[in-house]
Amino acid sequence: QVQLVESGGGLVQAGGSLRLSCAASGRTSSTYGLGWFRQAPGKERELVAGSRWSGGYTYYADSVKGRFTITRDIAKNAMYLQMNSLKPEDTAVYYCAAQSSNTMTYIYWGQGTQVTVSS
Repeated sequence: QVQLVESGGGLVQAGGSLRLSCAASGRTSSTYGLGWFRQAPGKERELVAGSRWSGGYTYYADSVKGRFTITRDIAKNAMYLQMNSLKPEDTAVYYCAAQSSNTMTYIYWGQGTQVTVSS
């Protein structure tokens, strides 16, 4: 099992920045990478950024490219999402998820952290 704990959400004005953290514990060696998802009210959950633990590949949704940056700290089993130039449409609950090395699917999820961007 892998446990994920997010932190760093909050309320920010448009144009501001937030940094989300995801701390992983447990059998992290069984995971391939981590991703950040978000879900706004009435919308489907979407993957906004992802990275392998080993590095060399990152994914960003078109809507966040150039504004969000995903980084990792292997020693701390942590991954971060730096969010700059935030827009009201970035308002959502953000979830950290871990990707299984076997199935390559996201099977472990954190509890989510609310990000609210005011206009």
